Amino acid sequence: MTAQPPYLELLEAVDSFPHIDISKTPYNPRVNLAFYQLLLPNDPRPHGYIHSSIVQKLKWSAAFQVSHNSPRTVQLLDDSHGEDTAAICSRAFYEVLEKAVEDKLFPFLKTMQWENYRIVGARYPTVQILRSAARLFGICSRGAHMTAYVRTNEGMKIWVGRRAAHLFTYPGKLDTTVAGGVKAEESPFECIVHEAAEEASIPADFVRANVKACGAITYVAKSSDAYGDGSDLMTPVILYNYDIELPEHIVPRPQDDEVEDFYLWDLEQVKKAMINRQFKTNCAAVMIDFFIRHGILTDENEQDYLEIVTRLHRKLPVATSASAP
Repeated sequence: MTAQPPYLELLEAVDSFPHIDISKTPYNPRVNLAFYQLLLPNDPRPHGYIHSSIVQKLKWSAAFQVSHNSPRTVQLLDDSHGEDTAAICSRAFYEVLEKAVEDKLFPFLKTMQWENYRIVGARYPTVQILRSAARLFGICSRGAHMTAYVRTNEGMKIWVGRRAAHLFTYPGKLDTTVAGGVKAEESPFECIVHEAAEEASIPADFVRANVKACGAITYVAKSSDAYGDGSDLMTPVILYNYDIELPEHIVPRPQDDEVEDFYLWDLEQVKKAMINRQFKTNCAAVMIDFFIRHGILTDENEQDYLEIVTRLHRKLPVATSASAP
């Protein structure tokens, strides 16, 4: 039998930003360790934390007021004059990022044509920002993951995907069955429905009727070296998790160019891959959550069980609800 994966170490790899009081970093006297609070109009709650190096690189428009005093802040000004405040905010972000693309400030930011994220917890719920740039502002990212499994005479088996070798992030790593970033205009559920069809050829009607929402996990990550920014950027993340039991006649198959192949693995094979760090880091976290919910990982067989459960639900340092004070 395969040994237990080092679950806590796997979570530390994804929840990688130091466990500090991030709200105090705007007061840090050392500039290289300081983050600036990102503030939206008429809202004192931070919606992101921007590393000082990013504040210095970006060319801020008149829509932003940058304060280098303690606490350090980047404040979006209320200049709506009766217009849609959300649209004003979204346009302000767009203009700053458009200039960053033009000046080639960041190697991962090459175009303005990619999809948008909405800013979680904003009191103007349609405020949007370019998905690829969300990490620059320390804005919370939303993703959705679906784990498909099959019950066989030999026990539960899980459909595991392998990421295509050409992808910019984590090429060739193992993935959950279906995953995607939640676009500004969609819900996590709708994200799973269309990603299941696009990535895995699982019929949308079947997913709508059978997928089960299983809560969410939260963590705070440092930016990957793959992005070449050289800074310890902070990215709060929410991953909405879904499970679906597939009949044997529904077999996931790659539909787009993001997935190389799918494997139907038993639990021992999945655990072995986790031990060997073959999974994309946040997909390992999703798999751990799946193991907990299905009674595969318990307090009886894992000495760090309570720490693992807690680590899967880190309190995020940004607003997550429009109605919260």
